[in-house]
Amino acid sequence: MFICIFDENKTFVMANQRVQAYFDVLHRTPKPIEFNGKLSEVFGENVFHSEIMREYLPSEAYKSMMKATGSGERLDRKMADQVASAMKDWAITKNATHYTHWFQPLTGTTAEKHDAFYKPVGPGKAIERFDGELLVQQEPDASSFPNGGIRNTFEARGYTAWDPSSPAFVIDKTLCIPTIFIAYTGEALDYKMPLLKALHAIDEAATGVCKYFDKNVNKVQATLGWEQEYFLVDKAWFNARPDLMMTGRTLFGHASAKGQQLDDHYFGSISERVTAFMRDFELESIRLGIPVTTRHNEVAPNQFECAPIFEECNLANDHNLLLMDLLEKIARKHDFRILLHEKPFAGINGSGKHNNWSLSTNTGVNLLAPGKNPKSNLQFLTFLVNTIKAIDVHADLLRAAIAGAGNDHRLGANEAPPAIISTFIGSQLTELLNKIEKNVKAGKMTPEDKTELKLNIGKIPQILLDNTDRNRTSPFAFTGNKFEFRAVGSTANCSSAMIVLNTIMAKQLQDFKVSVDARIKKGDGKDEAILKELQKLIKESKKIRFEGNGYGEEWVKEAKSRGLSNLMDTPRALQAWDGKGVADLFNDMGVLSPVELKARQEIEFENYIYKIQIEARVIGDMVQNFIVPAAVAYQNKLIQNVQGLMDVLGAKSGKVASNAQVQIIAEISEHINGMKEISDKMLVARKKANKIQGHENKAIAYCDKVKVHFDEIRYHVDKLELLIDDEEWRMPKFREMLFTR
Repeated sequence: MFICIFDENKTFVMANQRVQAYFDVLHRTPKPIEFNGKLSEVFGENVFHSEIMREYLPSEAYKSMMKATGSGERLDRKMADQVASAMKDWAITKNATHYTHWFQPLTGTTAEKHDAFYKPVGPGKAIERFDGELLVQQEPDASSFPNGGIRNTFEARGYTAWDPSSPAFVIDKTLCIPTIFIAYTGEALDYKMPLLKALHAIDEAATGVCKYFDKNVNKVQATLGWEQEYFLVDKAWFNARPDLMMTGRTLFGHASAKGQQLDDHYFGSISERVTAFMRDFELESIRLGIPVTTRHNEVAPNQFECAPIFEECNLANDHNLLLMDLLEKIARKHDFRILLHEKPFAGINGSGKHNNWSLSTNTGVNLLAPGKNPKSNLQFLTFLVNTIKAIDVHADLLRAAIAGAGNDHRLGANEAPPAIISTFIGSQLTELLNKIEKNVKAGKMTPEDKTELKLNIGKIPQILLDNTDRNRTSPFAFTGNKFEFRAVGSTANCSSAMIVLNTIMAKQLQDFKVSVDARIKKGDGKDEAILKELQKLIKESKKIRFEGNGYGEEWVKEAKSRGLSNLMDTPRALQAWDGKGVADLFNDMGVLSPVELKARQEIEFENYIYKIQIEARVIGDMVQNFIVPAAVAYQNKLIQNVQGLMDVLGAKSGKVASNAQVQIIAEISEHINGMKEISDKMLVARKKANKIQGHENKAIAYCDKVKVHFDEIRYHVDKLELLIDDEEWRMPKFREMLFTR
């Protein structure tokens, strides 16, 4: 029953937890945004970018800094001292009192340890101090961060080292310096260091291939444009749901009568309260140089998306991690809680983080955009086909890169791509690749062959964006001038996918150049050698191209016949890191050593175990302390009602009058018993799994023996939600969390 208390002014002051939450939600008011200027005027104002450096640094130091950010040249100590001093002086104008090395440990989030600028120099005296030594390197305690067996628990030393290619910024009166994070013995303990190495590898490999077409190309950078999806839930609903608080998703909850079936939320009018939140976090993002330009309602109720302009991959990833932190902080200010979990509500769309990836040259050319003539289009086809080949060879690695307990719930339904990795390129490019495959001859090409191919290649429209429909079920789709890796989960650090993608692409381009050079050495002309090698790659990678419905059972069968993997869960997906040649691939490309690669696999297995373990414990707690008490309380009400009817109407008439109540009592008992029985099985399975040695075997046990009970328990809980009096049900329901603004 509801417990409502009113003060002397008849004001509602306390209630049942769920009623109190509802009351709180109804009385929210949008928080006004004070900013009324132009966003362009504040863009990057809290970032130590090149123009700020020009103002604060001596000329020589500025030039050294530009070389360090542009080509990775090392700064000498003298210049580092000057940069540090300039950073400190600028940060103080932004009211900063502390500084921190901002890094990305293998927890999947960011980390920071704050130190004050000031240093005591005598009795009652202190100075502001920040020099090159403090800028370039710090030594945070590394013992409690995941390391995958690289080091012992008692070995605490780890180093953060400055990444000059990503600019420092001020947030919450703290100067944040993006850094890598390494062990005392030199192994990477973060996402940034291997990403930088992968970006270096793709730069070298792609530049070498570009010189077939333009000798002026001396640098190629990977670009990334992420799309961040998320849900907003009022903090009162969030605080009344232990599952949301502990796991980020609702472990129970019957589907709302209205969900997303009317498609009325997608691109719909944004509510006033949500708009106030969006303006606030966008303003803070823009001040931090995050070029967020797009916002809209997503498909599911209370689901939204934001997206920036494309940036260099390392900077884009830093910006995404910073934005996720901003989303959380700003949401709290607006009495929201942000849900970044890939599937916070069953039965409606989950959230992804589409990674739009491309390659661009120092000459301003997008290598995945068709050009205006046969030469530029041959270059485009070279990079398109090599990307497809890289995906074909290393599809399982891409699946492993996006594996996670949350993403397992999302993949394969409600507009999320399936677990089977394939690529979509559209009908026009498919037709063109088929022509190239058939027309290139094994021997010398005749002038007629060359002319025909050049005509076909020259016909490629410069912009293919609108020449083919997008395939929403494709994990890796070509969308006109880029590839969209749609399978990345919303909580993911983009680095995981980008490390793999750029590494396998670098390896593929290296192999391509070796083969083309060999053909040229044997007497083929350059264009002829390139076309023959492309024909070979087109044939070899044909099985990874798929233009149809990725959700259909037909595709599952066809994919199997093609030899494509269907890794449905995280433990099986993570086994790809042990695949033949994988360790050599990352080691040869200088991205990850075998020790580092194995450590990451161990960390991912362990992370999966802990997440499923936490969910299992929360399920047990909620069943015992939320569901059973509510069910028994309502059942007792019905029993009293039946007894009352018997007393008033007599045994025979009372029995007839109470048939419906008796049936509900029996159904409640059935679901309580079923819930308890399966919960006990889950507990036994969890105890057995905990005794298993080795993270891989334990993760598989948690997946196959523990997690399998989650939906069985949920079935009974969700049925009880429909049976039990709304007043007795303590947890906020889907209809409330998704539709109450």
